[in-house]
Amino acid sequence: MMKKKILIVDDDPRNIFALKLTLKARGYQIESCTMAQVAIEILQEKEIDIVLMDMMMPEMDGYQAIKMIRNTPGISEVPVIAVTAQAMPEDRQKCLDVGAQDYISKPVDVDQLMIAIEKLS
Repeated sequence: MMKKKILIVDDDPRNIFALKLTLKARGYQIESCTMAQVAIEILQEKEIDIVLMDMMMPEMDGYQAIKMIRNTPGISEVPVIAVTAQAMPEDRQKCLDVGAQDYISKPVDVDQLMIAIEKLS
């Protein structure tokens, strides 16, 4: 079975690097970018199964990006897992309210991340 293709969106290349290594080691295909605007373009061009969206980014943050994805025909159904350093319960709710399927706090717990991804698979 083909493993999922995951798009990692994070303004910190080190976070992308770490997640990429982890997920590639588990057989996932990875696309990545450092800006939400670019993420939306990638989603429109490629077959992406799951998005890992950093919520705190300059220019367009994850909340705006998820809203845009949800309102864009053709990509509105792509599952998004919000990844954020803000770990308060209300932050989690805010992520789910804008349309994220799940929520993971930073630093990313790999086991937790894998459970979130498998749930959407």
